[in-house]
Amino acid sequence: MHEKLFALLSQTITPEDKALCKDFFEYVLFPKNHICEKEGSIPKYLYFVVSGYVRLFYYNENGDEVTTHINCPPGFITSYFHFVNQTKSNENLECVTECELLRITKTNLDQLTQQSTVFRDFSISVFQQSLAYNENRSTELATLSAEERYRKLMKNYPQILQNVPLQHIASFLGMNPKSLSRIRKEIIK
Repeated sequence: MHEKLFALLSQTITPEDKALCKDFFEYVLFPKNHICEKEGSIPKYLYFVVSGYVRLFYYNENGDEVTTHINCPPGFITSYFHFVNQTKSNENLECVTECELLRITKTNLDQLTQQSTVFRDFSISVFQQSLAYNENRSTELATLSAEERYRKLMKNYPQILQNVPLQHIASFLGMNPKSLSRIRKEIIK
């Protein structure tokens, strides 16, 4: 189960690092629509998605769900700012499909990164990538048209289109489902 995580790590991962990883990362299997982390609480875990699709979302002032992130396997997901700072999050983490996940608590992540330079360096890289992703996403939402955002998603993450409901994709792209349907019909022509 940990092999996909090992594959993302450097080629110099030692048997000791692998053993630490297995000690600190817990395997869980969740059904579709399972809420892993609930708004109003401190995120307990950083999740590594082995298989399945996970999303972060919050409720806006009208009570509508706003999807802020959709994760493809393999990769990490949590409400990063709140996980790192151990503060209450306004986001929910939901399994969009059945998901196989590895999860680690903040305390265990801190211990793991203290005991392993491979995991310390990898952890820094993951959080840097998260910051870059969020900055890039903000820029795209502000500068790209709805169609450009959809085309970019089609090109870079076509598997999301096959596995995630359209209402979540539309929300993630900053549009309503009717606009997404119109864009999809225009592209198919």
